[in-house]
Formats: sequence, C-alpha cells, structure tokens
Amino acid sequence: MSEYNKVRISKLVLKNEKIKKKKKKDKSKNKDEKANVEENLDKINHGNWAEAKVISDISGPVALEFGSQTYVTAMDNGLFTLSPPHNEGEPPLPEEILTAIIVGETKIALKSGYGKYLSVDKDGTIVGRSDAIGPLEQFEPVFQDDKLAILASTGCFICIRDEDDSLVAKNRIAGPNELVKVRLHAIESTQEEIDKLDEKKGNIKDIEKNYVKMFQKFQDKKMRMIEGNHCQLKKAQKDGRLHESLLDRRAKTKADRYCK
Repeated sequence: MSEYNKVRISKLVLKNEKIKKKKKKDKSKNKDEKANVEENLDKINHGNWAEAKVISDISGPVALEFGSQTYVTAMDNGLFTLSPPHNEGEPPLPEEILTAIIVGETKIALKSGYGKYLSVDKDGTIVGRSDAIGPLEQFEPVFQDDKLAILASTGCFICIRDEDDSLVAKNRIAGPNELVKVRLHAIESTQEEIDKLDEKKGNIKDIEKNYVKMFQKFQDKKMRMIEGNHCQLKKAQKDGRLHESLLDRRAKTKADRYCK
C-alpha cells in the first residue's frame, strides 16, 4: 500500500480528450477599471474638476482643496482663506480658482484671480501681492503614496490655520493638515462616462447612493434616499431601466437637480 500511495492521483483523461486549461483572471485589469470608475465619480462629484496626480499636470486653472469640497479662496486684501463647503457636483467658484505656472522641473508659481502671484510673508502667511515670480513665489508640490503636500520657499508646507482659516506655511513636516488636493478643470463628463459607473461599483445600494451624490442638491448637507424596495431596482437593472428607476426614486425626495 505504501508504494501505491506514492502514485499521484489525477483526473481521468480519456484518449483524444483535450485538457482545458484554466484561464487566470487578470486582477490588474479589474483593479485599473475600478480605479477609473472611482476617478470618474470623484471628478463628477467635484463639478468635473479632477485631482492632479503628477507635477506636470499642475498647469493652468487649478483649485486647492483642503478637506472635502472646501477650497482656498482669494480675498481682495491679498490674503487667502478656506471657503464654506460646496454641494456635491458643484465646481470651484471664480475666486477659488488660481492659475498655476510651471517653473522648472519640480516647482510651480500660483497667480490669484486678482492677477498677483502668491508668496510667503515673514510670519509664514501666504499672500497674493507680488507682480513677478521670484524665489519667494515658487512652490514645490511633493507627491508621496498618492498624497500631496506643497512646500513653500521657506521650507514649510502650506496648510489652513485652525484659528482663522487662513492659508499659511508653518510646519516643516507634512502631517494630515498639510495634505491638499490640486483640482484641475477637466472636460465635461459625457452621459456615456456616467453610464459606465453603473455595474462596477458595488451592490444596488451602492449604485443608488453614488447617483444620489451626483445629482442631489444638498440644501442642508444631508443625503436623502428612499429606504427599502431594492428588489424593484434589481428588476429594473435586469430590464435595462435602472436609470429611469433611480430617477423616479430620487424624484420622491424632491431634492434632485433634474427633478421638479
């Protein structure tokens, strides 16, 4: 029996029968598709302003987002503060839009809507009062682990000061308060891109939640959804009427931008 047990047992293969090889699933492809869906959804949620991923992207109209849906806004006295939170799907306001100019391989300059370049004051305050680009007007975006912090010419990272919500450069080490997203004005999303966000982003509850985020007008910053009856949505999904059914459900909340 010991000799018999050494024999490797395999599936019985008949003569002339072809052995089918199992195809390995391309996990990297699925991962890339998921990342693209998330990026498109993020872009739509921010009014078609996409997040910059590399330094070379940071050119032209940009917005600095600290936190979620809150942007750095320019004031007429040359100072900068943090704006109130935006609704989902709303783009930055004109006073929240800066112009980025690439200076060399690793640095940029930023110009406010008042036509002045941003620089660092002696006390670390970021001000927009310069007419030309000098050493103080140069900033270095630092990307690490898909996160971004912006280094000022003083060797400190820019952040929002808790006391008065003003833009400053105080800390030499980038912590959570120094993390920022640079938003770029992207091409308007097509209906085809929006439709691609259907099947691949979770169960039917997740699908409905993402569409509420895209289209609901948040008057009090609270999400409104119809509870229950997800069986009807699943049936509508099979029948190819998912968009219509989702719109009908959002209409019942009376808070959808496309429903009266």
